Amino acid sequence: MSKTLFLSPPSFDGFDGGAGARYQARREVTSYWYPTWLAQPAALVPDSKLLDCPPHNIDLAKCLAIAKDFNHVIINTSTPSLKNDCKVAEAIKAQKPDTKIGFVGAHTMVLPTETLKASPAIDWVARKEFDFTCKEVAEDRDMASIVGLSYKNKDGKIIHNAEREMISDMDTLPWVADVYKRDLEIEKYFIGYLLHPYISMYTGRGCPAQCTFCLWPQTIGGHKYRVRSPQNVADEMAYMKKIFPQVREFFFDDDTFTANLPRAREIANKLAPLGVHWSCNSRANLDYDTIKSFKDNGLRLFLVGYESGNDDILTRIKKGVTMDEMRRFTKACHQADVVIHGTFILGLPVETQKSIENTINFAKELDVFSLQVSLAAPYPGTELYEMAKQNGWFTKKDKTDLVESGGLQQSTLEYPGLNKDKIFEEVDRFYRTYYLRPKPILRIIKTMLEDKDILVRRCREGYEFFRSLNERKADLAASKAAAA
Repeated sequence: MSKTLFLSPPSFDGFDGGAGARYQARREVTSYWYPTWLAQPAALVPDSKLLDCPPHNIDLAKCLAIAKDFNHVIINTSTPSLKNDCKVAEAIKAQKPDTKIGFVGAHTMVLPTETLKASPAIDWVARKEFDFTCKEVAEDRDMASIVGLSYKNKDGKIIHNAEREMISDMDTLPWVADVYKRDLEIEKYFIGYLLHPYISMYTGRGCPAQCTFCLWPQTIGGHKYRVRSPQNVADEMAYMKKIFPQVREFFFDDDTFTANLPRAREIANKLAPLGVHWSCNSRANLDYDTIKSFKDNGLRLFLVGYESGNDDILTRIKKGVTMDEMRRFTKACHQADVVIHGTFILGLPVETQKSIENTINFAKELDVFSLQVSLAAPYPGTELYEMAKQNGWFTKKDKTDLVESGGLQQSTLEYPGLNKDKIFEEVDRFYRTYYLRPKPILRIIKTMLEDKDILVRRCREGYEFFRSLNERKADLAASKAAAA
């Protein structure tokens, strides 16, 4: 067994590599998701180490000092971070040429040949689910025998092995709890709408929804929701509560935890005796009784993708939920006292100034506790990417260029009558229009007065939020000046 380092490399200041597939850039406030996709294979490889550089403030020099003690380095990459990750891989090879380096992630699954060609430092890439692929590579097996692998042979020729079957029994995967405990400082992980400290974990992979922009179901996870048994989930939760007594909230990071409602209810019932707060991703289509039963068993918050306040756009992106369903769901959550963090996307097909106005007004009507506004990100491997390519919506020749040089998201799509700069500007207006109202301000003040820790966090987040908006304006001004 090779001594193996699972690496989320240093990147842009504040870049959340753990969420790079869903939100392709630095966030408005300090936010870090857990590197669960790396923790899972790390749990399969004895004596491995998981190094998550961004939240732990590990720069390149320190990363290299740690990496030199390993024979094998496996890097989690993404479309927006690939160029940066290649530079890190090359630096690792420069200091220790015999280090074997592999790249994993949705980008490698969709573009294995292109990823291998991106840097001479990359020896292999994994396709689709890579847990057992990583394990077998770490066991120093002959690369020609490892399914799900693409690699360079001794002559530099790129070889694509047979596909690996998707994992059907998710209970065969080990828990990530011990890897978290061994290698991560959980206090370093912040999400603005979750209680701190929090822990996130997966209870299943895949999502039956057909949203055209969502990366994981269209690449690694698939559209079948493959799940761990409720007892397996409850047992790990009990174990995590024991080894992490300081944790105030657990987040189920499944694409849609509520996709299998009977199972979700069973898990909720098993969590009730633990007395923990938990939150999850949900579609906006649950009824009041279901929401209330979750609340009674410890649910605190739903993370909900509303995306747009325009039914034509919702139909075009195959959201599968109408605005009226979203209204009923949101009203039921308010009645059950369940908090909602809503996410919206500007620049989806085919955005207009009117549809943006629809979305802003819809968000204000829903009046959820907090929200996130992002720009449409056409990742390779998604239906959105193919639609943009066919219709000529891309603003740049390099269709994988999703972020500015400093890591801020940029508008990569534009439409007749609505150019990329206008879409970019509307993110700032959306935030200001939503939050600078009496209701959101009073809600935020109330939470600050109730908890001293939240008071400190909200002050920091407020500073970061407005600094980020100002950076957006500066980037836009620079872009316009360069174009002129």
